[in-house]
Amino acid sequence: MALVALFSLVKVNAAPLKYYKADNAYLNYVGRINFQVKSKPRFWAPGVYIQARFSGTSLAVDLNDEVLWGKNHNYIEVAIDNRTPFRLQTTGKTNHIQLAKNLSNGIHTVTICKNTETNIGYLEFVGLTCTRLLPWVEKTTHKIEFIGNSITCGASADQSAVPCGKGVWQDQHNAYMAYGPRTARLLNAQWHLSSYSGIGLIHSCCDIKFAMPEIYDRLNFLNDSLKWNFDKYTPDVVTVCLGQNDGVQDSTAFCTAYVKFIQTLRGHYPKANIVMLSSPMGDETLTAALKNYITGVENNLHAKGDAKVSHYFFKSRYTGGCSSHPSIGEHGLIAQELTGYLKKLKGW
Repeated sequence: MALVALFSLVKVNAAPLKYYKADNAYLNYVGRINFQVKSKPRFWAPGVYIQARFSGTSLAVDLNDEVLWGKNHNYIEVAIDNRTPFRLQTTGKTNHIQLAKNLSNGIHTVTICKNTETNIGYLEFVGLTCTRLLPWVEKTTHKIEFIGNSITCGASADQSAVPCGKGVWQDQHNAYMAYGPRTARLLNAQWHLSSYSGIGLIHSCCDIKFAMPEIYDRLNFLNDSLKWNFDKYTPDVVTVCLGQNDGVQDSTAFCTAYVKFIQTLRGHYPKANIVMLSSPMGDETLTAALKNYITGVENNLHAKGDAKVSHYFFKSRYTGGCSSHPSIGEHGLIAQELTGYLKKLKGW
């Protein structure tokens, strides 16, 4: 009888779980997100993330996956408190995923980040299950936008579950552990990834028929009917890492397009520092060409009166991941390089 009584006491005292819908004001959303259906915010871009503060010992999330082409499943990264982040994959169109059990009975934070990119399909955030959802407290002090290609997406970097050459392409995607979000976290900043694998400034690879300037204003990079509202996110710094897929081009054509794109960015962000980057995976020939192009573009824009355009050229070549892309470990090295530069540039 004593054991039964004890069990009953524990059951009575256990805090009940509650379901919190996606339109709850306590949730923090960062990225290019479509809120037309507030109960199911939809997002395509890699690196989009949702954050929450909650109390209790467990946490679950509900996500809808487009399951593009009937077979693509997205990956997410989950970071709870200061624990090691972990990677999960959806398994169907609707997904109820247990993210944590047996946490300490206190206040916790969670970040849920889309690891896979636009052409793997959208995710919809539906809600969280926990004991109590608490108001989000924003502790970041800066905002950064990272524009680029597959490197910036974190494609072909993560071999923790599926090795190179096995599975499908998105099995190695990890936007959360790519250099951009890691740089942002080192600098206590929010991040946006405006990136698409294979994209170029004037020439994209892999039979892609568009370049970054053509899709940059889209909420969904594959659909020009949905436009992104640039007033929703004003970065302090914008980095541009393009050119790997362009290859060596006619310098006049490339530099003219680059100047025009920077001027487009300046129109959206009058006060931001804009930093042009060399390609972290560029070979000797391409790196030399990009350095020449970028230096010319910077000089041109300075002559036009834009003193807040600068450059950073990576010191090493990083090709340890799949298809000669940077590996997860190398993304950390890239982030360290870029963090050092931005600290000096901004005094952060």
